[in-house]
Amino acid sequence: MFFPTSFSLGLLSAAVAVNAAIHDVQVGSSNGTLAYTPEAIFADVGDQVVFHFQQKNHTATQSSFANPCGAMPGGFDSGFNPVPANQTDNFPTYTITVNNTTPIWVFCDQAANTAASHCGAGMVFAVNCGADGSPNSFTNFKNAALAIGTELKAEAASVSAAAATAAPAAMTAAATEALTTAAYGDVTIPAAPSASLVTVTVTVEASQWTTVYSSYPGSPEATPASLTGNTYTVKVGNNGTLTYDPPFVMAQPRDTIVFEFHQKNHTATQSSFAAPCLPLASVNGSTPLNSGFMPVAANATSFPTWSVTVNTTDPLWFFCEQHAPDGSSHCGAGMVFAVNPVQTSARNFTAFENLAVALNGTNATNSGASTTSTSPSASPTNGASNLGTNVALILGSLFALAAGLL
Repeated sequence: MFFPTSFSLGLLSAAVAVNAAIHDVQVGSSNGTLAYTPEAIFADVGDQVVFHFQQKNHTATQSSFANPCGAMPGGFDSGFNPVPANQTDNFPTYTITVNNTTPIWVFCDQAANTAASHCGAGMVFAVNCGADGSPNSFTNFKNAALAIGTELKAEAASVSAAAATAAPAAMTAAATEALTTAAYGDVTIPAAPSASLVTVTVTVEASQWTTVYSSYPGSPEATPASLTGNTYTVKVGNNGTLTYDPPFVMAQPRDTIVFEFHQKNHTATQSSFAAPCLPLASVNGSTPLNSGFMPVAANATSFPTWSVTVNTTDPLWFFCEQHAPDGSSHCGAGMVFAVNPVQTSARNFTAFENLAVALNGTNATNSGASTTSTSPSASPTNGASNLGTNVALILGSLFALAAGLL
């Protein structure tokens, strides 16, 4: 079994210490590979395994052969190690010491239990596993992780299909809901739902606090998935398309949304349902979220990221501020994104996307954004980093009253 160096049990003999080897393992890579390199090693008692964390945000978390993508109770865990895309040295490390020859199984806990699970993509590692052909071989361990990933993707596809089927019915059922007009243009849209403030006691793991949040029909619960939350990666302009992939996510407080910008020059700019292609105006001194322009060369193999941390149960709406040379807007082409749209209401994601296209980005140039920007804008005043720094969504009504929990 392995233990972190700081938790190593007992003192190794002087003879073992002299002969101990150091095994370096690269976690991820500069090109975004979801792998440990090497994937498996054999080590003697007293040897050290040093995990070197490369770009993106990975972990080295101990699991078991029976449950490759689940943390083993009492096992070691490096925690998340975010590394910017432009970092070239001084990568963070995490070291464990071998205390016996029992096989040890390791996985990356990023995006756990979601279709984007790194473990489900085969990002696992082993020390002193069985030889190929044996029941506890590394091949069998990795295949079990991949099977979990396949199951998670199938579940996500099923949920998406159900949501897509339900959306038209929801629109029909909502036909009698209150209506209003868009913030610009003459398009009729469903009115915003009436929300009420609810005070609840939230318990997550060993922590408990009181929070106040906006409750409305279809709103998510205020309870985080965990104290650190889940991470969702959204590809912006992937493969040259004017899309966010996925187009929306259902997140809980403390979850992190990582926007990964691909070729061309896009933004992730907060807007509103009523004005999908206009930057959200500041309210009571708040600073709406805006990644700024993110130019990415056609031959780029690493991509800049920008992250936000969800601190609200309210839907959040985003669009791309970019315009084509002919003046048409990316937003007007349907390049929009949402967090927690209520898919069973008339204000679902499809309605938001259709509204952006219907309005065709009218007056979007009033935002003051350059349509020919060739360099990233300055960091947003809300403290967001263009390379993955988490940002608190300050527009939500969710807040914790227990000190030190947020």
